[in-house]
Amino acid sequence: MEYISIFNINSKMDFSNKALEVFRFQFEKNPVYRSFCDLLNKHPSDIKSLEDIPFLPIEFFKTHNVLSSKTDPEQTFTSSGTTGSVVSQHHVTDLSLYEMSFQKGFEAAYGNIQDYAILALLPSYLEREGSSLVYMVNNMIQQSNHPKSGFYLDNLEALKQTLLDLESSHQSTILIGVSYALLDLMEYHKFNLNHTIVMETGGMKGRRKELIKSELHTLLKQGFGVKTIHSEYGMTELLSQAYSHGDGLFFTPPWMKVLIRDPEDALTLLPTGPSGGVNVIDLANVNSCSFLATQDLGRIHNNGQFEILGRFDQSDVRGCNLMVF
Repeated sequence: MEYISIFNINSKMDFSNKALEVFRFQFEKNPVYRSFCDLLNKHPSDIKSLEDIPFLPIEFFKTHNVLSSKTDPEQTFTSSGTTGSVVSQHHVTDLSLYEMSFQKGFEAAYGNIQDYAILALLPSYLEREGSSLVYMVNNMIQQSNHPKSGFYLDNLEALKQTLLDLESSHQSTILIGVSYALLDLMEYHKFNLNHTIVMETGGMKGRRKELIKSELHTLLKQGFGVKTIHSEYGMTELLSQAYSHGDGLFFTPPWMKVLIRDPEDALTLLPTGPSGGVNVIDLANVNSCSFLATQDLGRIHNNGQFEILGRFDQSDVRGCNLMVF
């Protein structure tokens, strides 16, 4: 397929037309997705709108190679998991497409990356192999071209001093960190940041008690002296990210869309307002699967932005037993 046109979408109709084109492509080229659609008796002749497209349960990335390309993968990204657990594997056949997606997605949300110093506090991701988030942030650090951009694993003193130095020089900065590590940093030193965006990604990873998002953000705002906490929403199985500029409300780039499904009927989509399962359309994921039913619970607001409310319990996940081969 022609990838570049995915990033030129500028209207709802453009998105719908491109999504239907990607669906037909993946139906033909992705054996796992094709088998799933066959079991649902959903074929291209039945698919007239976005609402008709089947969403593949994301759990298939734990048991199958979800590919729409016969090209050998350039990289395999893996999800985090407890010892001995089965993790998702996302085989990426074109890393340049991933890079184009996260670079253009960042620019749409924040402008030119070279305007920022990028500081990353992602210890649990750095401590394992195959993190797509680490790949993305490492690329962002390089693209920022700022001498103080970099990863910080355990050295909170060095990170504190770097933040203070950047603040004193009025340098626009993004501090992206996993939630528990950001709490560790603010407990180590109380900040009053005026030129830094604090962006949380991920949860406590078993290191701290889980908090509801509003409570977490209240603590972080107090600890860093900022008015809002930004957030990044992405996952191993996707090639695009949504961002929040505050209040836990996320917006997507033009080639990505979130829909909400009925938690009791995975094939039924809900209107704006009610909460349910999060379905994601990620057209950049053209060489894998662009239509995924996640384990997240969420809600779409009237302004088109969405929030994440939590996750399904394993016992609540439906649809995963449709295919065993």
